[in-house]
Amino acid sequence: MPVEGGIVRGGRPNRAVLIVEDSENSAATLEIAVLGIPDLSVLLASSGIEALRILGGTGPAVDAIITDLNMPRMDGFEMIRRIRQDTRLSAMPIIVVSADTDPSTPERVARLGVDAFFPKPYSPAQVRRKLEQVLNGTSC
Repeated sequence: MPVEGGIVRGGRPNRAVLIVEDSENSAATLEIAVLGIPDLSVLLASSGIEALRILGGTGPAVDAIITDLNMPRMDGFEMIRRIRQDTRLSAMPIIVVSADTDPSTPERVARLGVDAFFPKPYSPAQVRRKLEQVLNGTSC
């Protein structure tokens, strides 16, 4: 069912994760990895602008975000910066999965307050475990 330009998949969840990824293959890989988490639905956005629309809309509440950094129109850095500046969203758990090869990227995203950074190629199982940890409020 469409939600403000995004897609929602999963049953009647208690929690939702927003995957922000412009590559359909990467989004599908992440979706498959996390849909096994009980009571979790997945919302998909293909850009930072679309993600901010979903987060600011009246659709399902989002409990965590998994995002790429390199996307058209608004990159992940800017999207994360805007989320952290929004008092309503500032504590939102954010996991970054990116092919960005700049050696300063891990430090840049850490300064933005992300919960985890996974360089591509990554282990979908590790991303899922980290998502479960942030959703359950447990540490690494």
